[in-house]
Amino acid sequence: MPTVRLLTYNIRSLRDDRAAVARVIRAAEPHVVCIQEAPRFLRWRSTCAALARRCGLVIVGGGRPAGANLLMSTLSVDSLRVEDVLFSRIRRLERRGAALAELSYAGSRFVIAGTHLDLEQPARLRHVDDLHRAVGGFAGDLPSIVAGDINDEPASQVWARLSGARPDVFAAVGTGEGHTYSARNPVRRIDGVFADRRIAAVSATVIDSPDTRVASDHRPVLVELEV
Repeated sequence: MPTVRLLTYNIRSLRDDRAAVARVIRAAEPHVVCIQEAPRFLRWRSTCAALARRCGLVIVGGGRPAGANLLMSTLSVDSLRVEDVLFSRIRRLERRGAALAELSYAGSRFVIAGTHLDLEQPARLRHVDDLHRAVGGFAGDLPSIVAGDINDEPASQVWARLSGARPDVFAAVGTGEGHTYSARNPVRRIDGVFADRRIAAVSATVIDSPDTRVASDHRPVLVELEV
């Protein structure tokens, strides 16, 4: 079975060291990247395109219409369908969403959903339900993967709802504690990847390097999945 290297990374709208962000992503050698807090304001399209070029990747979909969730990939991955999703609106809170894509790698098809949940728990719980409906409707019978900044930890209700539908990859095969926040002093595991039971988890690691400590306020998670 082909093995996909998937990276999920909150880049804080490139407000820190842009060059370091690109170096972190390139060094990980991912096939697919799920970005949270992608640039979404002035000239966001060209800024996202420039990021993809610096990473040696192409944009698959997402961006501002998907709540600043961006999907990128190598040219070895074929993009078959994409959809931008906005979750139900909650007054006074930032609009959240997900970027969805049906991808094909080495003849295997699967669906990826990149998302970034809210800082407030009631909103996170509501949006997990929105996310499950969106992914289920988009994926149909295809195996699916959810990746992103959950803004919650493994003992939470939100994490339980996510991992109940798709097992937590790091919990299954991860090395170390898996803490992703903050980048300089990581004490919380709030970023994760959740993969369909038909997908075999091979490895999972949180990337630490001098670049990750200056590129953003999160550390990225890199997983290998047999699709």
